[in-house]
Amino acid sequence: MQAILYIAHGSRVKAGVEQAVIFLQGVQQAVDLSIQEICFLELATPTIAEGIESCVRKGATAIAVMPILLLAAHHAKKDIPSEIAKAQKQYPYIKFTYGEPLGIHELLIDTLQTRIIEKQQPNSNAGVLLIGRGSSDPAVKRDLSRIAMRLRTKYHYKAVDTCFLYGMGPTFEDWLQQDNGKQQQVFIVPYLLFTGILRKSIKKRLQEFDSKNMLLCESLGYDDNVKKVLVERIHELLHFKEEGVS
Repeated sequence: MQAILYIAHGSRVKAGVEQAVIFLQGVQQAVDLSIQEICFLELATPTIAEGIESCVRKGATAIAVMPILLLAAHHAKKDIPSEIAKAQKQYPYIKFTYGEPLGIHELLIDTLQTRIIEKQQPNSNAGVLLIGRGSSDPAVKRDLSRIAMRLRTKYHYKAVDTCFLYGMGPTFEDWLQQDNGKQQQVFIVPYLLFTGILRKSIKKRLQEFDSKNMLLCESLGYDDNVKKVLVERIHELLHFKEEGVS
């Protein structure tokens, strides 16, 4: 019997965990499988091992593992595959398949624009700053740059820059120092599903600059477009399994 295991990142902030669960419960209704479990990569329970165990206990003979991650970095490439490898040894009779992160998708570009407009209608000289969580993987920097380029082209922004809260640069602090004193309108969008403490730290740092031209928007978040992209990735993963590709 086919099962699907959703792996969200997890958060120390209770609201972040609750938002992920509520979002994924909505996604489950769009997926026609009787065994669907939610677990977390870190900072929350159930763990990946516990999620797999639950699938097996409910009769799964095949488990499609779906990472709820925006971009393919260390978690997607190393941490989750490592957990799957451990589970494969424990359950050699189970067939595991593994999905792709949300990645670069036109609907997510549209959601970024929605976050901007929710804050304020941009003027003709407006720019945007996308803030990623950060990673040591150069693919993350490349992919966020591609997203920025697509947003700039589609919605005609003067500039769309990127930075990261940690890992490889440029950092948010680097960007602040470079842009300190500039007068153009800049919309700052955290490219995160849930920000919590991170958004508070961004807001606090911006307040120190006291610039009315730097407008902090809500994070990408869990909206209907994110749901549609995730369901699309799930269908790709399940089709991959049905075709017998390995």
